[in-house]
Amino acid sequence: MPVRTYRRENAMRPPDLPCPAPDRNPRPPRMPLPPGACDSHAHICGPAAAFPYAAERIYTPPDATLDDYLGLLAALGVERAVLVQPSVYGTDNAALLDALSRQRRGLRGIAVVDPGISLTEIRALDQAGIRGVRFNLVDHKGERNVVPADVIGSLARAIAPFGWHIEFLINLDDAPGFAPAVAGLPVDVVVGHLGYPRGGAGPWSSAASLDAFLRLFESGRCWVKLTGPYRISSAPDLPYPDVAPLARRLASVNPDRLLWGTDWPHVMNKKPMPNDGDLTDLMGDWLPDPAMRGRVLVTNPAALYRFADAESLRSTK
Repeated sequence: MPVRTYRRENAMRPPDLPCPAPDRNPRPPRMPLPPGACDSHAHICGPAAAFPYAAERIYTPPDATLDDYLGLLAALGVERAVLVQPSVYGTDNAALLDALSRQRRGLRGIAVVDPGISLTEIRALDQAGIRGVRFNLVDHKGERNVVPADVIGSLARAIAPFGWHIEFLINLDDAPGFAPAVAGLPVDVVVGHLGYPRGGAGPWSSAASLDAFLRLFESGRCWVKLTGPYRISSAPDLPYPDVAPLARRLASVNPDRLLWGTDWPHVMNKKPMPNDGDLTDLMGDWLPDPAMRGRVLVTNPAALYRFADAESLRSTK
């Protein structure tokens, strides 16, 4: 049956921030990635002519289509990927579902849904390759970084039988109530951009608020994505050296709950646009142990997103 989608009608201001395009000539990373490597965080945007953006949004992305993205993955040597619904589409998952329908193997998705979504709709999304739902607690009306406990709890109970998780876009250094709000949920939770500290990676690496979050992280029900270092670094350009200590500390606490992603097409990057090969090579500095990189790139995402052992983008070629 068709999957009913929803378009958010408020929550965002007019589109006053056009985004630059990603580097269209990604180079292969100097550090070859292991077979089965997964990009756990990327967005499909457009083409706008076919999938128009919500009228109320905080940025306007360039067209960054599935074909563009598959070219990037081929250049990087990435065999699996997870597409995350971008905020510019609200709860209209049409572009995401179209991408999943065109590439049936090696891709998974994270949707944004209405809190009242039905079990029938969840089942249809699961069959389409969706493995979780996303909550943006940063770019919305109302108080930032506050978990709506009743809404989250109800949705978590609905998706738990499907093995889904909830992914949060949240500034954890500005969210002291996050850990107690999610600790008792019947699903795993994921946070992006190394916790997306609003004050930057450097200050948060030694802050008491990080210690509080790490107690939740080491429990095993919370995952962290090593994504978007340019979002949290005070450095003007690569290699974003203040992010490395934070990444290493997270890895020292629970490497089995770390994921990696490109954050392509880098829509909120306000610094010089990096080449994705250079971004990928940061993993060698953050996680110098090859065995640990294998867990973060292959084993961990395979478990969370339920990839079959032999399933990859390469298997469809």
